[in-house]
Amino acid sequence: MRYNVLMIKFKTSVLSAVFSISVLIGFGTWAFHLLEEWTWAESFYFSVATLTTVGYGDIHPTSDSSRVFTAIFILVGVGIVIAALTSIGSRYLNTQEKELSDNITRRITRRNKRRSKK
Repeated sequence: MRYNVLMIKFKTSVLSAVFSISVLIGFGTWAFHLLEEWTWAESFYFSVATLTTVGYGDIHPTSDSSRVFTAIFILVGVGIVIAALTSIGSRYLNTQEKELSDNITRRITRRNKRRSKK
């Protein structure tokens, strides 16, 4: 029963993280489309490259306003992405730890029952 609760929390954590990252990428795409007048594809590409800290350098902000926005977008966005991915990892590890702990407890209980019958 406890495992099911952990799985629900894990799934909720994943959905929240995916939603947060999607909103961030969508906002960045929209902003770069407006600020730089790039195509939607270029804006999306730049947003993803920026948030993943890849930074190919093939396209870059050309105006002061888009450079300032990019700096803020990096500082806030990378932090949000890291927090979202950390949340997923943490929930996953907690789920695995609980499953392993329950498994060990069951084995010890079975072993103790066998010993007490002898």
